[in-house]
Amino acid sequence: MTPTTYAIPLPKVAAVPIAGADAMFPVRRIYCVGQNYAAHAIEMGGDPTRQPPFFFQKNPDSIVLDGVFPYPPASEDVHHEIEMVVALKSGGSDIPVARALDCVFGYGVGLDMTRRDLQAKVKKEGRPWEVAKSFEASAPFSPLRPASAIGHPSKGAVWLDVNGERRQTGDLDQLIWKVPEMIAYLSALFTLAAGDVIMSGTPSGVGPVRRGDVLNGHIDGVGDIEVRVA
Repeated sequence: MTPTTYAIPLPKVAAVPIAGADAMFPVRRIYCVGQNYAAHAIEMGGDPTRQPPFFFQKNPDSIVLDGVFPYPPASEDVHHEIEMVVALKSGGSDIPVARALDCVFGYGVGLDMTRRDLQAKVKKEGRPWEVAKSFEASAPFSPLRPASAIGHPSKGAVWLDVNGERRQTGDLDQLIWKVPEMIAYLSALFTLAAGDVIMSGTPSGVGPVRRGDVLNGHIDGVGDIEVRVA
């Protein structure tokens, strides 16, 4: 068989380190759950009740691993949103809730950085969110910790400090849609696969960052993240 050749160099594979291992976790897609904490839904003008979840995507090459978030162009109001990251080792379609956790490889801490001014504009116009959510470096991640080592966290503190000042606080047990439900619901809309990542939603307290800020985030039983705004 003749080897496949490509007209341009192959793009770099997006991948996240695994705590305590030499191997990397390759990322296929990033799904994000919107307004999955009641208090955050309220602060964003949404409905805090258990409505059907909604999703948007980030690009895998938006992942940041070096702890540096370059302040993006075209915005003067960029916000932090700390979230638990769920990494899948398998997938499929129409996955039952009872079997959904069998698909999970592990968990990490992530930041859904958002150009809030652009988001407000496109929301008002009824347009997609990509310009606000899917820009370069918009997804700082911590290393993943395998579920085989930490289990499947369903409760525990979630918090984020900016320059040592507490901004966001919550608990995993406050998620409106729990991890197995997110996976099952998503699998009815998309065919999930190994390498897919789900950002599970953020608690209340989201707010702006400025150049020079240092962000420190934590999720009990999952890990920590530190990011400097460049």
